[in-house]
Amino acid sequence: MSKTILITGATDGIGLVTAKQLLEQGHKVLLHGRNPAKLESVKNQLSVNGAQVDTFVADLSKLEQVDELAKQVASKYSSLDVVINNAGVFNIPDPRNAQGQDLRFIVNTLAPYKLTKALLPLMGKSGRVVNLSSAAQATVDLDALRGNRQLSDNSAYAQSKLALTMWSRELGLALKDSGPIVVSVNPKSLLGSKMVKDAYGIAGGDLNIGADILVRASLSEEFNDAAGLYFDNDIGQFASPHPDALNAQKTGQVVELIETLI
Repeated sequence: MSKTILITGATDGIGLVTAKQLLEQGHKVLLHGRNPAKLESVKNQLSVNGAQVDTFVADLSKLEQVDELAKQVASKYSSLDVVINNAGVFNIPDPRNAQGQDLRFIVNTLAPYKLTKALLPLMGKSGRVVNLSSAAQATVDLDALRGNRQLSDNSAYAQSKLALTMWSRELGLALKDSGPIVVSVNPKSLLGSKMVKDAYGIAGGDLNIGADILVRASLSEEFNDAAGLYFDNDIGQFASPHPDALNAQKTGQVVELIETLI
């Protein structure tokens, strides 16, 4: 049965390869990207053999555009089966916005939280929210999350991914009985995305490895009971995330601050 699936950051990397796999299986894929021309080019590339493709433009570093993205999706679709929060940033020339907030936290943590919460009314019990986490996870500095302390690229990325994993667990457990399933996934370390190439100067591994696990997390029975869990594709199984994500007090502090910031 064909499903309707939104993928953020779908114009390159794991997001694009995941979109290709899902379209090949006959699903309708809603592609999100920041660059309109690039998004249109990808749509043209993928719209073959009856593939069902739609596109949405938004800069996820601006939370007002996250709101607009959710409104646009809701205006065109009465239901969504899957949301894959794939978009992410690691190193950018100017990592802080005019308000002093770290754009790595905004794109990697706040935007997917805000988008997910806004789209929940479109998703039923059997729906799934798949959040791209990482093996890189580090204790969240609440002052840095507020924008009061500057972090290195590595620290900001690792903290933003742990914060994502923390809210994924809390929201996933809260929605366990009503759905949708919310799960966080490390697609595998150092795959050959533009982010990895820019950050580390290496080719990286086969992107299909990451896309395969995102497709499984979106559709397979293997993830039927994955609400609030973390899947580590470096070891190919569900695993414990960073200990902070299992600490209710620390998670509560992070989620409360996220709610304040959005």
